Amino acid sequence: RQKVMKNWGLLGGVAAAVAAGVYVLWGPITERRRRRRRGLVPGLLNLGNTCFMNSLLQGLSSCPSFIKWLEEFTAQYRTEQNRSAEHPYLSLTLLRLLRALSCQEVTEDEVLDASCLLQVLRMYRWQISSFEEQDAHELFHVLTSSLEDERDRQPRVTHLFDVHSLEQPEITQKQISCRTRGSLPPVANHWKSPHPFHGRLTSNMVCKHCEHQSPVRFDTFDSLSLSIPAAVWGRPMTLDHCLHHFISSESVKDVVCDNCTKIRAEGTRTGQSIENQRTTFVKQLKLGKLPQCLCIHLQRLSWSNQGTPLKRHEHVQFNEFLIMDIYKYHIPVQKPSQNEPNQRTSEDTTPRTKDRMAVKPSGAEQAPGTKPLFMNGACSSSFLTSSGTFPLAAFPECGSPVYLYRLMAVVVHHGDMHSGHFVTYRRSPPPPRSPLSASSQWLWISDDTVRRASLQEVLSSSAYLLFYERVHSRVQHQSLPLRAEE
Repeated sequence: RQKVMKNWGLLGGVAAAVAAGVYVLWGPITERRRRRRRGLVPGLLNLGNTCFMNSLLQGLSSCPSFIKWLEEFTAQYRTEQNRSAEHPYLSLTLLRLLRALSCQEVTEDEVLDASCLLQVLRMYRWQISSFEEQDAHELFHVLTSSLEDERDRQPRVTHLFDVHSLEQPEITQKQISCRTRGSLPPVANHWKSPHPFHGRLTSNMVCKHCEHQSPVRFDTFDSLSLSIPAAVWGRPMTLDHCLHHFISSESVKDVVCDNCTKIRAEGTRTGQSIENQRTTFVKQLKLGKLPQCLCIHLQRLSWSNQGTPLKRHEHVQFNEFLIMDIYKYHIPVQKPSQNEPNQRTSEDTTPRTKDRMAVKPSGAEQAPGTKPLFMNGACSSSFLTSSGTFPLAAFPECGSPVYLYRLMAVVVHHGDMHSGHFVTYRRSPPPPRSPLSASSQWLWISDDTVRRASLQEVLSSSAYLLFYERVHSRVQHQSLPLRAEE
C-alpha cells in the first residue's frame, strides 16, 4: 500500500510540474491577449524607486501628437541602424518605449523594462540614480532639453538669407565626391520643428505714469509650473485660480522710464541736464504661443516657518476640457483717431472681444457688466456628455473657443516630500484606424499594475502633472464635437 501511495505521489508531482510548465508557456500569453482585448496597456518594471520614470512614460505615451513628432524626428535615423545601435539616440529609445506603451508595436511582454532610457540619459551625461527619490517633473525637463540638444546637433538647412546657396542647382548625393572615398553622412532634407510641448511666454511692462509700453519679451517654456494660491475658506481651489495667479500683474518700482525722461527733457531748457525718471511699472505674463501638447505642473512644495519642506495636499479642481483663450497674448490695438471714430477692422475688435470675455475665478476682480462664462475646473461634469462632446449650449456666450484642450493623462504623487510613490491616470490607446483620436476609457497605472478607472476618479485625484492636447472644435447642432487635430 505504501508503494502504491508513493507511485501516486510521484505521478501527482509529475502532473503538477507539467501543469506549471503549460501555464508558464501558454498562461501568460493567454493573459496578455486578454489584456489586449480589455483595452489595457503594458506596465513598467520598477527597477528600484523608478516610479517617477514609469509614471512619466505612461503620461507621454497618451499624447499622440508627441509620438507622431518623434516618428518624424527620427525618420533620418532609420537608415543608420548600425550607427544607432552603437550610439543609441534618445529620440529612438523614447519612441520605441512610447509606441509599445501605446500598443502601436506588437509586444508579448506584459511588463516592459525601461532601463534602456536611463542608460541613454547617462550617455547624454545625466546622472540619474534609480535608487534615490526622483521627481517626474524634473525628468520631463531632462527629456525635453535632451531632445532639443539632439535636434541642435542635426545638420541645418540653408538659411533663407543665403541667396547665393539657394540659387545653386541642387546636387544629388551621387554627384558629391569625397577625397577620403568614404561614405557620406545622410543630408537632412528639412529642419526639424520644435517638440509639441514647446511654447512661448510674453512679458509685458507698462509705465503707470505715462502708460508707455516697453518692448514685449519672449521666453520659451516646456511646461507651465503653477503655484497654488492661498485657499479661501468655503471656496474650492480650481485650475483657473492657479492660471490667473500665474498671469496676474505685479508692480515693479524704481524702474527707469525712457519715455518719461524724454517728456521731461522736452519741457526743460536746452542744455540743461535731466536725470533719468524712475517710475513704477506694471508687469504681466501671458502666453504668446500655446503648444500642441500642454504640460501643467502644480507646485505642491511649500516651506514652513522653520524652513522645512512641506507638501500641499489640497485638491485642485480641473476638467476634462480646458479653454486657454483668456490666457493668450494679443497684440495691443491702437485707439482710433478722432477723425476715424467708426472705422475698425475685424482684427481690431478681436482682442477687445476676447478681453471682454475674460474668465474670472470665484472671488477674483471682475469688470462691471461682465459675467463668468466658463470656469476651468469649476464646471460640473454633467456638462460633459458620454459621447465625448462639449455642449456649448450650456455656455451660449462662450462662442467657439480657439485654444481648446482635452485631458490626456494625470500624474499623481502619493506621500510626502521625503518619500512617496507616483501613479498615472491615462487614456486607453485609440483604435489603430484613428491614431489621433481620443479614447473615453481611462486607466490607472502603478508601475506594473494596470486597471480600468472612471473619469470621475481621474477628476477627483490630487494632480501633480496634467497633460493636455489641443483639439479642433466644430459646431454641430448647438454642440461642439471634439476631433483631434490632424
